[in-house]
Amino acid sequence: MLCIKDVSVSYGTHTVVNHLSFQVTEGQWLMIVGPNGAGKSTILHAITQGVAYNGTILLQDTDIRKIKPAARAKKLGILTQNHYVGYDFTVEEVVRLGRYAHASKFLKGSEEQEEQAIRHALELTGMDAMRRQSVLTLSGGELQRTFLAQVFAQEPQLLLLDEPTNHLDLVYQKQVFALIQEWLRTPGRAVVSVVHDLSLAKAFGTHALLMHKGTAIAQGTITDVLSSEQLDPVYQMDVCGWMKTMLSQWNTDTEV
Repeated sequence: MLCIKDVSVSYGTHTVVNHLSFQVTEGQWLMIVGPNGAGKSTILHAITQGVAYNGTILLQDTDIRKIKPAARAKKLGILTQNHYVGYDFTVEEVVRLGRYAHASKFLKGSEEQEEQAIRHALELTGMDAMRRQSVLTLSGGELQRTFLAQVFAQEPQLLLLDEPTNHLDLVYQKQVFALIQEWLRTPGRAVVSVVHDLSLAKAFGTHALLMHKGTAIAQGTITDVLSSEQLDPVYQMDVCGWMKTMLSQWNTDTEV
């Protein structure tokens, strides 16, 4: 579905992504992990054509540079962690924007398909009851679910996530990732996520790519990559030991 071949990104003399290659196939949820400055978000920007790069990016066996933006939007959706909203749109109006690439005056029945896609996206994200509400009145979690509904209404086959729950409360982190996991169950779909939280990556990912200073350190199944052997040299600490220490805080019964 997605094939990255020898991709490099540089800003002046500074190389941010260095000869990176990986593949994503149908049904996979690839978690891109690594310390700050590893180049994780930059590779997503390259896929979405947001930065110049050397190398090749294939989306369904076609060079993504040759795919027109409207056609690309039908195949590729992206959800980021921050959404600035300075407009008094309703939830439904924001979600409806996800159908822009599918708009056509020449296809019979397209209007019904539009409404069905929007309705399904609102229901899937639990935002149907708030469809008439202004996005200016939403909480952070509700706003993120609104933009997730927009992406779902877009009906892409590949979903890119750039730290989509980084600033959200725990309950909203769980909601958003669970919704994406449910979306992924439909055949013909795949997900690529940039995450800092290794626990979330391990809980929801099927595969992982570990990056450090712009290069791929390890890639494969989530279990193989998120191992002490791979993680400890990159993070320069006993990652598994630290996770177990943190978990132990919840395993001790205390009396109030």
